[in-house]
Amino acid sequence: MDNTTLLIELEYCNGGNLYDKILRQKDKLFEEEMVVWYLFQIVSAVSCIHKAGILHRDIKTLNIFLTKANLIKLGDYGLAKKLNSEYSMAETLVGTPYYMSPELCQGVKYNFKSDIWAVGCVIFELLTLKRTFDATNPLNLCVKIVQGIRAMEVDSSQYSLELIQMVHACLDQDPEQRPTADELLDRPLLRKRRREMEEKVTLLNAPTKRPRSSTVTEAPIAVVTSRTSEVYVWGGGKSTPQKLDVIKSGCSARQVCAGNPHFAVVTVEKELYTWVNMQGGTKLHGQLGHGDKASYRQPKHVEKLQGKAIRQVSCGDDFTVCVTDEGQLYAFGSDYYGCMGVDKVAGPEVLEPMQLNFFLNNPVEQVSCGDNHVVVLTRNKEVYSWGCGEYGRLGLDSEEDYYTPQKVDVPKALIIVAVQCGCDGTFLLTQSGKVLACGLNEFNKLGLNQCMSGIINHEAYHEVPSTTSFTLAKQLSFYKIRTIA
Repeated sequence: MDNTTLLIELEYCNGGNLYDKILRQKDKLFEEEMVVWYLFQIVSAVSCIHKAGILHRDIKTLNIFLTKANLIKLGDYGLAKKLNSEYSMAETLVGTPYYMSPELCQGVKYNFKSDIWAVGCVIFELLTLKRTFDATNPLNLCVKIVQGIRAMEVDSSQYSLELIQMVHACLDQDPEQRPTADELLDRPLLRKRRREMEEKVTLLNAPTKRPRSSTVTEAPIAVVTSRTSEVYVWGGGKSTPQKLDVIKSGCSARQVCAGNPHFAVVTVEKELYTWVNMQGGTKLHGQLGHGDKASYRQPKHVEKLQGKAIRQVSCGDDFTVCVTDEGQLYAFGSDYYGCMGVDKVAGPEVLEPMQLNFFLNNPVEQVSCGDNHVVVLTRNKEVYSWGCGEYGRLGLDSEEDYYTPQKVDVPKALIIVAVQCGCDGTFLLTQSGKVLACGLNEFNKLGLNQCMSGIINHEAYHEVPSTTSFTLAKQLSFYKIRTIA
């Protein structure tokens, strides 16, 4: 910045490291899908640095970092070495013993294939939750590595032969027989899902990307900005705004939402906090998601969502729905009107976050809750609604209640970019800035009433009490609407 100071901006990995992730499993094996997801990201990272001629030399679970969305970041390049070509060799003995390749243990020259060995050790740990090679002293450890005596074998009943063979290929005693990172990516197990996983990485990385100056003539700008925010609440006996000390530096809010007696905050760490602010004997229904119906008066972390990167939350009257970075939906609270979206099979009250499997293969982009209904917009720009259907607030051409997500019929020419629920109505915002609305239009709150001119210049005011299907708010058609609240 001033020719004397070097500042390095690093991405914050709020999900810890892979070593701790494995410890938290407590002998519960990872699903193969998760291992393949991690494998793809690790190998992609290794492929990238190898193409740049960089030999990492210290790949291990402690140096593989995670975000809350399970994005992998390969870090700690303190021992890395630049090789001039793929045939160049290194000979300095460095690295962590448990992940050292046989050639390193034997003190001979080594190359990029030594990193591939370490990748094999990492994936082996993911498959077994144990170190690949283990011993009571370094000498015995090196003997086991050179002889290929692994601590245990992978459970073939839990994982596919294709995945196990990939790991064994990385752990070949002969470095020449080990595949390169690119060859691993080209194996059928990864190749057939490569595009899908690349798109997933791009999507999950998107929120962290920031535009940078593109020309040298632009004025310099700070690359580090404040992420501190404060949250104030009032009502429920508080006549003036009161600052919440829990939501402060290190736990700053990025979104707030209010239900009837309860509040929810998504922090910059993508964690969810909930609490209540009420007087009297108001009964709770589990809308805080803490596993009970206690009245927590201070923001409390929803622990059941630990490890899930929460992107957005919305509060109903007595329930809460949130969306993760991966587009998965979780709901908790009262299911009186079917707002949990599971056909009431979970009982009248859901005390902990429950995933809606309906959206497993159709990720959600945004959710909005009314008092007793839910509307979501998927990444495919489809709209779904469920819950109380009174006054037609679900936009399903009826006033029926629906206990599972129902697809809303939207004209194909319209691209929906946002959904917003009122207490008994719903708005859709189109890409062109038009507004569609349904539900109760009392006091013209949906903007559906019209003033029409007659043949002899008499004006007639046409009132729309309610509508059960999404209708264009013509009064707003002269404007390009950007947001609705």
